[in-house]
Amino acid sequence: MNYAATLAVMAVLAFGFPLLVKLGTELGLPAVYASALLWSLVVFCVTVWTVRWQVARHSQRVTLLTAARAQVAAQPQNPEAYFLEGRHLASRLLDVGRPREAAEVIDRYSRLGGARESDIVALRVELSSRQKWRFRKVRI
Repeated sequence: MNYAATLAVMAVLAFGFPLLVKLGTELGLPAVYASALLWSLVVFCVTVWTVRWQVARHSQRVTLLTAARAQVAAQPQNPEAYFLEGRHLASRLLDVGRPREAAEVIDRYSRLGGARESDIVALRVELSSRQKWRFRKVRI
């Protein structure tokens, strides 16, 4: 677990522990500290598991993205090189939050001779829909 994740876990614990103690004292529970400790441990375990899962998922995405980039760098004129395990490089870039790079990859892919028009259109639609949701303002 990295430093930022540890700080996030400690912030959750620092916020949750006093609330549990106050709730226990208001309810008159004799074992308020034990129950607060138990809930703190549960929150800590769930938070650690969630952080580790997110980090593992992100590292897997970055590994696949690196492999896809290497494949394109090895064969830049081959339209099939832009696909790894059935997914396009631009789609993988959008998954990790890099829409500008994805737009550049889509443009390069569209300039290739053997690129399918349906793939290009689907990638542009995915790019525009992700940008639409990314910059959408919440109105209250």
